[in-house]
Amino acid sequence: MPGDRLARVLAELSAEGEAGWSSVRLCEAARDIVDVSGAGVMLMSGDVPSGSLCTTNDVSNLIEELQFTLGEGPCVDAHHRNHVVLEPDLARSGEPRWLAFTPPAVDAGVRAVFAFPLQVGTVRLGALDLYRDQPGALSDEQHANAMAMAELIANWVLDVQAHAPNGSVAQELDRDADFHAVVHNAAGAVSVQLAISITEALIRLRAYAFSNDRLLRDVAEDVVARKLRF
Repeated sequence: MPGDRLARVLAELSAEGEAGWSSVRLCEAARDIVDVSGAGVMLMSGDVPSGSLCTTNDVSNLIEELQFTLGEGPCVDAHHRNHVVLEPDLARSGEPRWLAFTPPAVDAGVRAVFAFPLQVGTVRLGALDLYRDQPGALSDEQHANAMAMAELIANWVLDVQAHAPNGSVAQELDRDADFHAVVHNAAGAVSVQLAISITEALIRLRAYAFSNDRLLRDVAEDVVARKLRF
């Protein structure tokens, strides 16, 4: 893996013992070693965002929430296309790269965003998201370190999940993650209300959230609380 900084991070994580190898600590390490404003990891289930594994601050959390709500953004593209997505100036003039994602991300202070696929062999897991509060491209060293951190995180996710009981999510992954249980509960409710599949119910929820300029989580909470019915 490239860079003395990454070697120091690996040494530090090893010195911290088992507690050092958490999803949050790995997100923090990615932020620090690449030298960006924040980091997050979005896991994907097929072509659909399944939730955030970790984030480092409120802005990176919003980046993941927006992508989960809208189904678009740097992580989604990186996963679908299986290559690195680099946007060094999100607020640049001209047509936005992501029509729905870009305006609220820029309003939150995101000026540059980069996504690196999480993949081990043929297994694709999602993407590592990095953002900066100032525009500008990553240096060659930063890019190399981000690639290495994405590889490290992907291998860690597969390793801990391999030791989990069949049909369950490893505790190390679930502890700090946000897999949006309330959204899945709401999708079940909408599925019953409209006599449609869970997949179609999720599409309806996302469409409602987008058309009403709301986060999917907030809409789902209203459905579960019976404040909103489809």
